[in-house]
Amino acid sequence: MANEIIKTSDNIEDLLDKVSCLIEQARTYVKTSVNTAEVYTKYYIGKYIVEYEQKGNVRAQYGKQVIKDLSKKLTGRFGEGWSADILEKCRKLFVVYSNSATVSRKLNVQEKSATVLRIFEKKVTDAPNFVLSWSHYLILVRIDNEAERNFYEIECASQHWSVRQLQRQVGSCLYERLALSRDKDEVMRLAKEGQTIEKPSDVIKSPLTLEFLGLKSDATYSESKLENAIISKMQQFLLELGKGFLFEARQKRFTFDEDNYYVDLVFYNRLLQCYVLIDLKTDKLSHQDLGQMQMYVNYYDRFVKQDFEKPTIGILLCESKNDALVELTLPKDSHVYASAYQLYLPDKALLQAKVKEWIAEFEENNIEEE
Repeated sequence: MANEIIKTSDNIEDLLDKVSCLIEQARTYVKTSVNTAEVYTKYYIGKYIVEYEQKGNVRAQYGKQVIKDLSKKLTGRFGEGWSADILEKCRKLFVVYSNSATVSRKLNVQEKSATVLRIFEKKVTDAPNFVLSWSHYLILVRIDNEAERNFYEIECASQHWSVRQLQRQVGSCLYERLALSRDKDEVMRLAKEGQTIEKPSDVIKSPLTLEFLGLKSDATYSESKLENAIISKMQQFLLELGKGFLFEARQKRFTFDEDNYYVDLVFYNRLLQCYVLIDLKTDKLSHQDLGQMQMYVNYYDRFVKQDFEKPTIGILLCESKNDALVELTLPKDSHVYASAYQLYLPDKALLQAKVKEWIAEFEENNIEEE
């Protein structure tokens, strides 16, 4: 009898797990559907406002009055939530996302819009594929550069960034930093596919922005203090590192020829299936630092990694780096990289100018080849 009770109890727990999982999935789906429905609703409100203005050839000053009048009437009918500011943002959403290049884009996320669009009781074919919340799009519509905007939308959807995380990535110029860390041939790919992780250099961005550590850029601090700050803010540091990173250890010791060596931070990248070793340098990067990291990488490749894993990546995170010194010191096939870090948000205008210069050079080279 006791065995039967235990067996029944096990079955109930199994049933509870399945039902709980179903309820959680349903809640997530409903929340997502409601969020997406809100974006489509406000997109079409913006569309109707623009069409009304164009039909009546409404001038700018009269257009503002139209929105104020509409806001007052909607508030009277539906209550709060339809201020003139909200309607202006609806209009902005439509203007930004109604161009053909954006409408035809494909986001690499699970298709949800078909179900959501049923709320309009018709099949809509001229609308973008919205997959984020209204709060996310309020940030995205402020980005003028379409390639940059597409990149953040793709990354936000695939990485499930919160609104705060999206704000931080835009503020830290993630798009520009990735673009400037890549070959010119790969810059255009960011806007179409987001950040792809296929080879070791894909995980590198320079500079790394570590403003969240709270360290003053003009203060003197030791490598151990920098390391402690990173450990205390590991979640933010992983977000800054990028896709697929898992933290394994700090001050990881290994012994070779009776000498002990310590790697500051050890990570594993599940997308590349390899170890990623990070050493922190607050002084000027030297060829000895590069040689030491190359030794760490060699040790992990020969004694730690398994046969199915890819070669180890070594990253020297330094306040400043000399690219010529790095190139001269390391062999061409090395998986050791030097990446600068900064303790403040970068100058977005300066980085945008650099990216624009790269893209112009890229397009000019393509024209010459044709």
